[in-house]
Amino acid sequence: MFTSTGNTTAWATAGNNRTARFPDAIKEIPVAEEKRTGYERDSFKHWVDEDGVGCPTRQEVLPTEAVTTPEQSARCTLGSGSWMSYYDEAEVTAAKKLDIDHMVPLAEAWDSGAHNWTPERRETYAVRD
Repeated sequence: MFTSTGNTTAWATAGNNRTARFPDAIKEIPVAEEKRTGYERDSFKHWVDEDGVGCPTRQEVLPTEAVTTPEQSARCTLGSGSWMSYYDEAEVTAAKKLDIDHMVPLAEAWDSGAHNWTPERRETYAVRD
């Protein structure tokens, strides 16, 4: 995670907290050839009930992103609501028509090194990032 104040950037990775000028921080980003083979979305366990309340992540995220919050059944099914597309400002009123993804999509994460991660780390990424 990167945070920036003025010309200084702070970042944290697996037990490594650092502060540096932004141009120096950019030079620290590893560069490697991407692996484009072997990706399967199922390699990332996702849409799990991480917090144990009975609903998978997707059904918890969609209401938080809604313009008009949908009703949610006891079985986590989402009813009518409305969502606004950030990209084309189109309104969507059916949750089943929505795809949600990560800031860095799972396929890109795989290509960029997640193929070397443990299944547990991939699940953590898929659920939280």
